Amino acid sequence: MQSKEEKKEYLSALKEIIDHSYKLENEFKELKSITSNVIDILPYALWVFDENGEIFIQNSKAKLVTKLITKINSNIETAELEYEEKIYLIKCTHAEKKLIISATDITEQKRAERLTSMGKIAAHLAHEIRNPIGAISLLSSTLLKRVQPQNQTIVLEIKKSIYRVERIIKSTLLFSKGVQIKTKPFSLLKLKDEIEDAFLHYSMSKDIDLIIEFQDKEIDADYDLFSIVMQNFLYNAIDAIEEDNNEEGIIEFIYENDTFIIKDSGVAIKDESILYEPFKTTKLKGSGLGLSLSLEIIKAHHGKIELLNGEKGFKICLNTTEY
Repeated sequence: MQSKEEKKEYLSALKEIIDHSYKLENEFKELKSITSNVIDILPYALWVFDENGEIFIQNSKAKLVTKLITKINSNIETAELEYEEKIYLIKCTHAEKKLIISATDITEQKRAERLTSMGKIAAHLAHEIRNPIGAISLLSSTLLKRVQPQNQTIVLEIKKSIYRVERIIKSTLLFSKGVQIKTKPFSLLKLKDEIEDAFLHYSMSKDIDLIIEFQDKEIDADYDLFSIVMQNFLYNAIDAIEEDNNEEGIIEFIYENDTFIIKDSGVAIKDESILYEPFKTTKLKGSGLGLSLSLEIIKAHHGKIELLNGEKGFKICLNTTEY
């Protein structure tokens, strides 16, 4: 028989054990919650499988790409997998009878690598092409002075085609080197003359009206780079009208309240998601660099480019802190 003192000590020890167990249980729950939160904020999808191949743990990013796990070969430690227009870096690890799989979205990284590679190739080709194109341009100018009047139209078309190639070369080299601006006040009327001259140099088969509503005002920007932007939007507008079924078209350039508005009556934009994607275009003509380069130039001027609402065209806003 236990004495009252022994029972009292026994119950006290038992109570202490129970209290400690509750404390350990609460600490375990807290640790589990913290672990779950840490796993959930990881910048990649994560799955942990038990020895039966059942999902033991997965984070929220894994739940967003549930079908991705069916495409993964768990026998390969590291691999790249393309799934639904994205590229994932897959890593598989075994630990204590558990299979741990992570999938990191490296789409932007691979895109940057591809663009760098494409930029280097394009820059090399542009350098190689620049000299012979310069020679052809010089010879065509000489030919224009000597050719018979009835053949001058042919030579002018050659010169327009050369001008287009020269512009692509200039854009490619600028894109590969990166945009560096040198701002200086210049007149909008000077920019208007530049746009009109570029319009005359571009080959087109339709009757297109060019309307430019610029005030006699100065803006502070890099004139040479801004001219490239205006030319790019001009030529995109011409190409859009050329692809349209109508035999006539209209292009408008408007400036008001630190904003350029460019509108045209050409075909609608087919895919807005690749508008500013380098080397991608939905047009029949073009290198896919125009809008991408224009965006970089406008960003360098602390501005932004937006699509117009309700009508075909773009809006270039200056003096914004968005970028």
